[in-house]
Amino acid sequence: MPHTDGTVTITVNGEHKRVTAGLSLADLANLLGLVPEKVAVERNLEVVPRSTLGEVQVEDGDEIEIVHFVGGGDHAVAVDGDDSWEVAGQRFRSRLIVGTGKYKDFAQNAAAVEAAGAEIVTVAVRRVNVSDRNAPMLTDFIDPKKITYLPNTAGCFTAEDAIRTLRLAREAGGWELVKLEVLGEAKTLYPDMVETLRATEVLAKEGFKPMVYCVDDPIAAKRLEDVGAVAIMPLGAPIGSGLGIQNKVTIRLIVEGAKVPVLVDAGVGTASEAAVAMELGCDGVLMNTAIAEAKDPVLMARAMKAGVEAGRMAYRAGRMGMRRYADPSSPLAGLI
Repeated sequence: MPHTDGTVTITVNGEHKRVTAGLSLADLANLLGLVPEKVAVERNLEVVPRSTLGEVQVEDGDEIEIVHFVGGGDHAVAVDGDDSWEVAGQRFRSRLIVGTGKYKDFAQNAAAVEAAGAEIVTVAVRRVNVSDRNAPMLTDFIDPKKITYLPNTAGCFTAEDAIRTLRLAREAGGWELVKLEVLGEAKTLYPDMVETLRATEVLAKEGFKPMVYCVDDPIAAKRLEDVGAVAIMPLGAPIGSGLGIQNKVTIRLIVEGAKVPVLVDAGVGTASEAAVAMELGCDGVLMNTAIAEAKDPVLMARAMKAGVEAGRMAYRAGRMGMRRYADPSSPLAGLI
């Protein structure tokens, strides 16, 4: 019921607010200094379609979540003919996917994305800062009309949280191609494969196209593919560790057995490790910390681009066989 002064009490992103009764969700967004077209709104755990934000009125006691994408260029040109790759019907030339977290600011992030030649960036879905109307938004620096946003579920520890997050992401931007990760615990950030499989199946049935972060296990990878994963993203090493690819054998087995793209996700620390991932036959590499925490993130982004391209060319070229003994490059016959 409205208060005697004609207001209602609601909760917006965890903060209690009193607003005029009869306010629509679109009016509420405008009141908070937000553009309704750039956010997604959840009212009492139900995602509200953006097309109806002007019609749905807030009521006393409503719990409202308003989210957008936050940080959690030139496109790369194929070096030798058309060496593009495809995921869920979308074709890309760059095989380097860049994250949007840990950078000094959005401007540095945007510069790194351009230097990397990335066509896809991962973005976290987070609450809008309703206390600061002037807080910058990622979309002001990295244009989702030019760079494909890949909403992810970073920080989710249950299938339910991941599914809820991606439902909001679809409402915020209309994207069905998403990155799913469901973590087991905070220390290792290893994926919980039981929850991951469950979330993958639900999301695929709802029309999402999940690219799935997983353990480097070929059996788990096959099960993910069976329940609807459009790409398999095994970790090379723990998230943010920079340890490089710890198990080349299992990554290679996943690549050999998969009918969908395989991308190394997590663990790469420098350009040579990105090249190793590509030499194993992976379709691409996703990284964040390796670029964002470099002393010069933009220069490291260029290095990673070169590493990915070099590794891909080496894979296509086919490396020489390994021998136990020396084999001279010059013929020994006819020596003086």
